[in-house]
Amino acid sequence: MHESFLLLAHDDGDGDGDPDDHDNDDNENANDYEDPCGYEPYEPYEPYEPNEPDDRHRNWNLREPDEKGGGPGESDFEMANTALADGMRAEQELSFREAVRLYPKAIAWSMFVSIGVIMLAFDPQLLGNLYSTPQFTRDFGHKFKDEYLISAQWQTGLSMGNPVGQVVGAVAAAYPMDYFGRKKTFATCVVLTAGIVFIQFFAVSLGMLLAGELLAGLVLGMFVVIAPAYASEVCPTALRGHLTSFVNLCFVIGQLLGNGVTAGTSKINNHWAYKIPFCLQWFWCAVIVPGMLLVPESPWWLVRKNRIEDARGTLRRLASPEVNIDATLAFIVETDRLEVELEAGSTYWDCFKGDNWRRTEISMGVYCTQVLSGIYLINYGTFFFQQAGLNTDQAFDMAVGFLAVGFVGTIVSWGLILKFGRRTLFLFGLSFLVILQVLIGILDCIPGRPTGAIWAEVALMLVWNFFYDISIGPVCFVLLGECSATRVRSKTIAAATAAQGILGIAMTVAIPYMINPEEANMQGKLGFFFGGLAALCLTWAWFRVPETKDRTFEELDLLFDKKIPARKFAGYVLESPVVEGKGGKGGDVEMVEA
Repeated sequence: MHESFLLLAHDDGDGDGDPDDHDNDDNENANDYEDPCGYEPYEPYEPYEPNEPDDRHRNWNLREPDEKGGGPGESDFEMANTALADGMRAEQELSFREAVRLYPKAIAWSMFVSIGVIMLAFDPQLLGNLYSTPQFTRDFGHKFKDEYLISAQWQTGLSMGNPVGQVVGAVAAAYPMDYFGRKKTFATCVVLTAGIVFIQFFAVSLGMLLAGELLAGLVLGMFVVIAPAYASEVCPTALRGHLTSFVNLCFVIGQLLGNGVTAGTSKINNHWAYKIPFCLQWFWCAVIVPGMLLVPESPWWLVRKNRIEDARGTLRRLASPEVNIDATLAFIVETDRLEVELEAGSTYWDCFKGDNWRRTEISMGVYCTQVLSGIYLINYGTFFFQQAGLNTDQAFDMAVGFLAVGFVGTIVSWGLILKFGRRTLFLFGLSFLVILQVLIGILDCIPGRPTGAIWAEVALMLVWNFFYDISIGPVCFVLLGECSATRVRSKTIAAATAAQGILGIAMTVAIPYMINPEEANMQGKLGFFFGGLAALCLTWAWFRVPETKDRTFEELDLLFDKKIPARKFAGYVLESPVVEGKGGKGGDVEMVEA
């Protein structure tokens, strides 16, 4: 359908001859048009007449040769096409090592914004472990036999506060992100988080704590939308997989710190056993506040707002001086133009229309797979290990070790993502998770549950977490950033986060009843439950999850537009754009199936 498309210079169809004016069609004066690549018009300006050979080229006037290298008779249109071709080649040919050398500031800022996800992961992990903290259960629980417990009903209610808030927060996040930008939304969330921690810290009842968890989820849920969107928009294609998967590492860090802190304070015999973990959330706010006003805005967002010069300035801040900023900017502008041509839209409704529906389905599916494969058990890790037969000290130690293995796994995944891509790693990892969950369930069926069987279950859980964090854990965030169209990226990620959150709410209701000794007391038999769900996810992923490795956003737009099956994404060849001559004469660039 779109085998050939004109780069940058085209008429948007409104009859004014002004290319890419999007929402500014009321501007009929061609002299007011700002060249996306920054070239000034030569005065006096003489627009093309309708009887020119190609009416689409109006408003791209001829300019005299100057120090920028324009030859006699070379037009701004030709120079813009040259910049675009350079940008596309640079994006496609840039190696990982070269990208690290040229974009250290983009890497640093992307990692900085992802710190918010650490707070998101820390909070629910904290609460799940407090159910096994003696002082917390004495102050907030009830006596059951020879110990104190938080009832399954309250565990469910408290644990639901955060995911319910996340669903609402994720959906709401897209609006300020699109209207105010990524930077201002991020800064506002940090300030609000610092205020909400006061409610948790001074809580004297489970009801007050529930209110704090609900509000915390509302704000913290925005971080998981901001982080992958920002990472995918400030870095080149060669770095996308690593910086978006860093979001998963932040989840692991938050969970690891939550386990480590509660393990260290669980033996304190007063209220500081749970107040210290709550107040440590202010530490991350203190880390972020000094730098949050210096965060560069996303150049993609600035281009969509027609703030071309601001986007140019942001690109200079993100890249080394030797990077051709004009070429990069031209590439961003062209991708945005192509999505307008393909009617990508920019509303929530647009996420579920046309080709965007498939992209939204993939984003939702890979994110929900995390929940359906059993990741929510991590929030109850200590409690689960206790019910599996370990004493309190062993349970806390294993919960910390569980997440330490995940930390190592996520780092290992960066090399695997670079070598094997997204689809292969996702399918391979999910296959192993199914096998491991079923084995855990089988071990739990051994009569008498001998000590050896209990420790074997624990060991398999550690192996499960390692495979999760080298595969579907980090790859999910890579696919979130790559499968969504740039114009609806924040809304697609928000919709996927909301879907994951709704499933998370269901698991938050179910898991306490499944593992609580007063209720189902399933222990390791949960492996059968999550193994079966993961097998269904594996079947879906085989047919629906595409390979997006080494594809630019523009190439992905075209592959989805051509409705290429997921299994053929990796082998489908879109010829590199070829411009006739350095000046780009003719201006048409074809993307041709090889």
